[in-house]
Amino acid sequence: MEPIDRLDAVLERFSVRARQFHLGPLRETHRYAAEQGRGFLHILRAGALSVSDRGDGALRVVSEPSLLFYPRPHEHVFRPQPGPGVDLACAALEFDGGARHPLVRALPDVVTLPIAEVAGLDASLALLFEEIDEFRCGRRHIVDRLFEIALLKLLRWLLDHPGELGLPPGLLTGLSDPHLARALAVMHEDPGHPWTLDSLARIASMSRSAFAARFRELVGTAPHDYLTSWRVSLARQRLREGRPVSEVAAGLGYTSSSFSRVFAQREGRSPRAWTEVQRRRAGEATLLSGSTP
Repeated sequence: MEPIDRLDAVLERFSVRARQFHLGPLRETHRYAAEQGRGFLHILRAGALSVSDRGDGALRVVSEPSLLFYPRPHEHVFRPQPGPGVDLACAALEFDGGARHPLVRALPDVVTLPIAEVAGLDASLALLFEEIDEFRCGRRHIVDRLFEIALLKLLRWLLDHPGELGLPPGLLTGLSDPHLARALAVMHEDPGHPWTLDSLARIASMSRSAFAARFRELVGTAPHDYLTSWRVSLARQRLREGRPVSEVAAGLGYTSSSFSRVFAQREGRSPRAWTEVQRRRAGEATLLSGSTP
């Protein structure tokens, strides 16, 4: 099989942005609050941390250079351990769609991975640490992009090692399968196409029954249900951008009436009513923040 980029179409439509907020020593206990729409990527460069990230006070110790990835809002506490100082680099992550970002939904609350496990990551982090250690123009922007590269390398590792962290059925486990990945890729790239179980099975080079069974086992749902969820995710994004309902429907392979029916089944209200609720919430958030529209 020819290689495909399993993440490209997902990240093209649902991006992720990093913004560094701590670079250097961690000298005292620090609590990272769960804030809606925000995740974290911490890079432990040196030292040892005790980490509480289960909400029950239980502690674990991370004592080798590692990535600590929190894809969704999740309160956690870091405490430096006695000994050589803790050197930590931290970035907040903003995923398009927040907790509904397709990759976020497929991930556990926390992923902890030694840097040495991720092939090629050390070279990227060498560039990151070079920028951290020497203040130069554009430093923050370069550091943010390098955090994003580190995250992409981590996601790539997860795709290649789905069993090592015990990931539940979902998008990542589906993309980890070379046959299913091809079917998922075409759904992601061309969501408006009238895909059928037969056409997707052919792309996956599998029989219809084997494809359906394998898809449900690894992704956790039927192919048609997954495609519908993907289309509705894109619809929410496009409606939020202010696109007309008729345009959104046509771009996703629906008539206006069939789109309204499917959207209401998934979201509990029609596209127009949903859009109005989003506008009202955005206006309320603006008022609460004290900013001027």
